[in-house]
Amino acid sequence: MTAERRNIHKLLDEVFFSEKIYKLNEDMACSVAGITSDANVLTNELRLIAQRFLLQYQEPIPCEQLVTALCDIKQAYTQFGGKRPFGVSLLYMGWDKHYGFQLYQSDPSGNYGGWKATCIGNNSAAAVSMLKQDYKEGEMTLSSALALAVKVLNKTMDVSKLSAEKVEIATLTREDGKTKIKVLKQKEVEELIKRHEAEEAKAEKEKKEKEQKEKDK
Repeated sequence: MTAERRNIHKLLDEVFFSEKIYKLNEDMACSVAGITSDANVLTNELRLIAQRFLLQYQEPIPCEQLVTALCDIKQAYTQFGGKRPFGVSLLYMGWDKHYGFQLYQSDPSGNYGGWKATCIGNNSAAAVSMLKQDYKEGEMTLSSALALAVKVLNKTMDVSKLSAEKVEIATLTREDGKTKIKVLKQKEVEELIKRHEAEEAKAEKEKKEKEQKEKDK
């Protein structure tokens, strides 16, 4: 899961590092696009729903059930007179014993769907178009997925050069029967960006050499 960080003030405390990615419980995390104050309310509600389920049934809530519970609340706010809908789209990544790894997207209307790869927020249409081209089902590893995420961000963010302080990346993996959610440190993000830039430079060089050969014929 990858997100663009908007607020990059150098005096911001590193403890509160993640601006767009929130851990919900031991098996799920989400990222948000839209009004941040609304997002805080909704992520707190998601955490409460997950904890209530755990307390009541002594097992983690299934991913889709948590998404559905919040979407019911979001949908209700589209009907109330004198109230506005929550101005937030969310991406949820998670794991449960029923369906394994899962990715969901929900919008302010309360509509949701399951995805293999998708994007929300600014330039999301262009990002989804790139994912359609480059996502290879059954062949993606964690490292290739991270490389693809950085490539998509680089092409769709409104910046001339991608920098680590503008990017948040979180991974969700299974190790020893437990779900591990990790927010990558800035140095790790820098490494991914450097690797992407090296691959881009290599591809550009090969393209120029090919064009030169065709001219020489």
